[in-house]
Amino acid sequence: MPPTEAHPGTTAPPGADHVADPSADDTLDLHLPEELTALLAQEEPHPSATGDLLDDLAGWRPAATPAGRFQLVPVRLDRDLPLITHWMNDPAVAAFWELQGPDSVTADHLRAQLHGDGRSVPCLGVLDSTPMSYFEIYRADLDPLARHYPARPHDTGIHLLIGGAADRGRGIGTTLLRAVADLVLDHRPRCTRVIAEPDLRNTPSVAAFLAAGFRLSAEVDLPDKRAALMVRDRALRHVL
Repeated sequence: MPPTEAHPGTTAPPGADHVADPSADDTLDLHLPEELTALLAQEEPHPSATGDLLDDLAGWRPAATPAGRFQLVPVRLDRDLPLITHWMNDPAVAAFWELQGPDSVTADHLRAQLHGDGRSVPCLGVLDSTPMSYFEIYRADLDPLARHYPARPHDTGIHLLIGGAADRGRGIGTTLLRAVADLVLDHRPRCTRVIAEPDLRNTPSVAAFLAAGFRLSAEVDLPDKRAALMVRDRALRHVL
């Protein structure tokens, strides 16, 4: 499971162990046994047969946002490794991603996705032609995360870090999270929910997700952290 988001510079109210679900249908979900999760993953067509487990993310169109024109651009190791390594060594980012160190550390993290089956795609967030953030868009229902919450088919997860300190603490993270969630819902018609699981200690990240239209569904204990399970529902996207 990839690390959590890093988006310092804002504040958030304290979370609760469980927050009521506005969609009122999470009670119908069941926690998937590990064996069933593995079976579903095996039955999912390989990306070479379907085109992509994430519906051709590389072809998603740019989005107009209040901050400018934004686009997700899949990472190319030969082009993007120095920049992403630099971001990972920012202490504010390293505190939550824990990928500080030489470029080989970042390279290993990226290769695991780039050489995988397509269930997680690392991307640069490009704002007005400038790479300024890093995203991982992943199939939460096919991720180890699915063992820890009531997963639904095609749940799509987001991890985010804002690269430059100058872009933190002024609402850009919230703007980008809303834009990326909208891109997922626009281009993945089978996806009914966008999921995130920031570290509960990362209150600026939790605040950014709340401001971007996500709701706090629950607190979950993951192997490496206690996380806030954040959900943006397709049915509520124009309400929250």
